[in-house]
Amino acid sequence: MQFDAALAAQAAFQEAEVELGADWDTAVELEDTFSSNAGSTAREAYEGLLALAQRYPKAHFYHAFCIYITWQQVTEETIAHHFQTGVRLCEAYLVSREVKDQRDIDYVTELYESFRAGLGLEEEDEIQVEFRRDTPKGGD
Repeated sequence: MQFDAALAAQAAFQEAEVELGADWDTAVELEDTFSSNAGSTAREAYEGLLALAQRYPKAHFYHAFCIYITWQQVTEETIAHHFQTGVRLCEAYLVSREVKDQRDIDYVTELYESFRAGLGLEEEDEIQVEFRRDTPKGGD
């Protein structure tokens, strides 16, 4: 991987404050629990963070944060469920037509490939092909 997912998660989380509005304090509390614990306590906080994301479909920094922490879950507990969650989150992020940070798009694309590889799905699928076709290249 060409970046540190934990650092990317911190940066995206800081940007997400505006996106989450009144739920920011809840997100901070859950993130603190997730970051400072392990095992079932961290997993419960992680699930809470993901649940919060569903309430904010246009919170792109927050969704990127959730993808990055899903990678952290994969490294903590290498099970198919986390890889599948990562694939699902990445696909939703990448097909969204909302404006996003290019750095996050690049990082999420890299993680998407890693999540898929972890599941043995290394061939490019239709979503990736469409995303690459629709992504403006330099100078477009």
